[in-house]
Amino acid sequence: MPLLNVIIFLVVVGVILWLVNNFIPMDAKIKRILNVIVVIAVVIWLLQAFGLIDSLRNFRI
Repeated sequence: MPLLNVIIFLVVVGVILWLVNNFIPMDAKIKRILNVIVVIAVVIWLLQAFGLIDSLRNFRI
């Protein structure tokens, strides 16, 4: 996956999350949970995009 696509994806997700946090009225706890879920999902997506999750699956102790 080209690096430019990853950067564009991160910018789009960041802007959408910022818009949700600033313009949709909801409780602070719900916003915090939403932020954590989005960050975890983006981190997992990045690990898959760079192929690190596949290498971790093959790791044996």
